Order: sequence, then structure tokens, then C-alpha cells
Amino acid sequence: MLRKITAALFVLVPLVLAIAPSAARAEKRIALVIGNAGYQAGALNTPANDAGLIAQTLQAAGFDVVGARDLDQDSLRHAFRDFIEKATGSGPDTVAFVYVSGYGLQLEGENYFVPIDAKIARDSDVPSETLRISDYTKPLAALKLKASIIVLDAARANPFAKSGPALAGGLALVEPEPGTLIAFNAAPGTVAPEGQGPYGPYAQALAEMLREGGMPLAQVFDRARLRVNDMTKGAQVPWHATKVTAQLEFFERAPDAPPPAASTEEVAAIRTKPIREFPAQEAYVAALERDTLQGYSDFVAAYPRDPMAARVQVIIAARREAITWRRTCIVNTPPAYWSYLRRYPDGPHAPDAHRRLAFLAAALEPPPSFAVMAYDVPPPPPEEIVYIRRPVLVFDDPVFAFAPPPPPPVFFLGPPAFRVVAPPPPPRQPSRRRHPHRSKCSSRPAGSSMAAPRRCRRTSAS
Repeated sequence: MLRKITAALFVLVPLVLAIAPSAARAEKRIALVIGNAGYQAGALNTPANDAGLIAQTLQAAGFDVVGARDLDQDSLRHAFRDFIEKATGSGPDTVAFVYVSGYGLQLEGENYFVPIDAKIARDSDVPSETLRISDYTKPLAALKLKASIIVLDAARANPFAKSGPALAGGLALVEPEPGTLIAFNAAPGTVAPEGQGPYGPYAQALAEMLREGGMPLAQVFDRARLRVNDMTKGAQVPWHATKVTAQLEFFERAPDAPPPAASTEEVAAIRTKPIREFPAQEAYVAALERDTLQGYSDFVAAYPRDPMAARVQVIIAARREAITWRRTCIVNTPPAYWSYLRRYPDGPHAPDAHRRLAFLAAALEPPPSFAVMAYDVPPPPPEEIVYIRRPVLVFDDPVFAFAPPPPPPVFFLGPPAFRVVAPPPPPRQPSRRRHPHRSKCSSRPAGSSMAAPRRCRRTSAS
């Protein structure tokens, strides 16, 4: 049964800082927003409300939003197919935004989104019970739209595949297609702690930064990462990668908005300043904003005894392994998988490497001599292996006993622009089985062969 996304409520403090952009009138803006919470394998706390918050924010930014919650496999596939069809007829001057919240999985270098009725007893069930994200991002990129933005708020510790070879935790590092931005709520190979509600920190931070007037696309996600890391005291480090070249702002700055904490020139100078030239606390935030292996390595080299050095080392460990595995999957040969296993014999993707070797009809053990693959990153030092061997890598793991990170300086990130208040109660469940809940979101006409996500009426900005 399809259910409407729960409308989200928030209050701008102390005044409205942004207005719907005039550019939105010149371009088409379409969005698909899905929140899966009611899983048969175990319900989640926040995805339905998170989807409502993002949907309302996008509606205020001029997007034509189709939103739904708790979709089974058939409805989820139809939702994505309908959205691709809609984008196909929308024309090249279109910004397409896809946000999904729920359980995500990775398998052999691919990311999958899980419908609520999925039954995944072991790794081999993943392809048939879930949606492979690239099956939809590639056709969307092929349309050569102005921009395609794919947000997977889905890197969570999951209850699936408890028998057989283990699945690697979190989501797999991927390379976006041209014209596409891909974002995760947690860094590749890591998972976010489950929010206790009513909203997850990533959805709150993303909605806040989307609302910030005049902020360029990539900076929206950079700032969201800083806000989430601050909100979770370092437990969560979102990630994104972009190949969007078009200029895009979700909102314009209102005439009465206060000036930004730093000018454009100052921001550019901060982004290019060497990490070692910042004081230690600011250096940590600078490395986090840049979110590159080089930036994190520069921090540890400059401040090896700082309390944040251990926290940054685990970020480096996860990123190095994710890059190594990504490169291995691209080459996709027995020597590549043997090379990964030589570096990470107990790594999170060791079961994936074994699966791929079996598929390629290759021996699990390499011959006495083989051409070891050259990677773009050096092999991990011994101290990183302890992190990579964790069953699920979470940055607030009590085993690590990390110190909390410092608050970001105001020239990196100002105070929250709005506070989120409690959402309305979820729709009451009807007494009749499979009877759709009547709401402001319209469903397909009676007699339709399949149900699709309801189209929510556009609402005004708060």
C-alpha cells in the first residue's frame, strides 16, 4: 500500500533568509522523494519524516515533487520508471532531484535501495529483492539534463543477509556520471547511527542548506557535512561527489538577509589555504569540508598528536579502502581481486572479491607470481587495519573512544538557520485492508493497473 509522505514542519529563525529563485521559472525542476520506514525486517524511526522535510523544502524551491512512503518492490520500480519517463519529456533545461531514505546495501561495487517487503536472507538475494541504483542513474544521466542530483540517505546498519558471506557495510564509493551529483548520508563504507527522531540529522542539515539563499550546489553538500558532523559529535560524516557543471542555486538570498559570514573571495582563500596553516581545530574543520584523502592526510601529518588525529585516521582508513575497492571493481580481473585481497585479506570487501573470483572462474588463491595491481593510493599502514576489520564501521564506535570534534568556526559554518519542530502525526491506518489513505496527495485513477507515488500539492514556503 502506498502512503503519502508525512509533511514536515520547520520554522525559519529569526526571519526568512531566502526566496524562491527566479531561475526556477526558466528551468524545469522535478523531484522524486521516497521514505521507506515500515520494513518487514525491522522498522526505522525517521525516513518517512525525513522524506517529508526534504519534499517540502524542494516544493518551496519550485520543484514539482512526487513523494511516497513505504513502497514495496513493484511500487518502487514503477516510481523510478515513471520518474525517468517524466524526466525524458521534461527537456534538457531540467534539474532532477532524487532523494531516498531507508535501507541501502552494497554488493560487488554497486549500491542498492531496499523496498519494505524485501526478504534478503543472504548475499545472493540482494539483486532480485532490491533496486540497483545505477539502473536508474545511468538512464537519467543519458538524458543530459541541466543537473541530476541523487541523494541516498540510506547508509545504515542493516538486518539483512545474516547467513552466508557478509555484506560490506554502508554504501560503495561510486563515480557520478557527467552532469550528476551523488550524495550519501555517511561516508562510503561507513554507516550512520540510527536517529531517534523525529528527523535524522542528515535530512535536517540538507534541508537547512538547501534553504540557504545564494548557496552553490556543491557548497550545499559541503556545509551539510559540517552541520551533520557537528550535530552528531563526529559520529557521521556525509559524502558527495559531483560532475555537475551548470550553475545552480535552490534559493536566492532575500534582500533583507544578513550578509554571509565570509565573502566569496574569503571562501576561495579558505578552500585553497594549506591545512597546516590553520590552527588545529580549524584545520580539522577545513579537512572535513574538503573531504579528500589528501586533506585528511595533511591534517594528520600536521597535527599527529591532536585529539582529532585518531578520529581523522579512521576516516582515512575507510576512504583508502573504499578507493582501493572501487579501482579493483573497475579493472574487474582476477589479478585485481587478488591484489585487493593481498592488501585487505580481512577487509570488508573480501567476500565481494571471493564472489567475483568465483564468477570469473578463477582460483581464490593467486598463483605464486602474478602482476600485482598498482593503485592510486598507497597500501594501508598496520594501524589502519584495526578499523577496517570492524564488522560495521561507525565513527562513534565506543571501542575507539574518540574525543568529540570542535564546533566549526563561524566563517566555515554559521548557526542553524532554522529549527525543526515536531511533524504532524502519521496518517491513521484505515480499517479495510489495502484501502488507500485519503489525503492531499492524489493517487492514480481507479482501475489503473499499477499504483504510483502520489503527487503532493505544492505548498508555500514557511
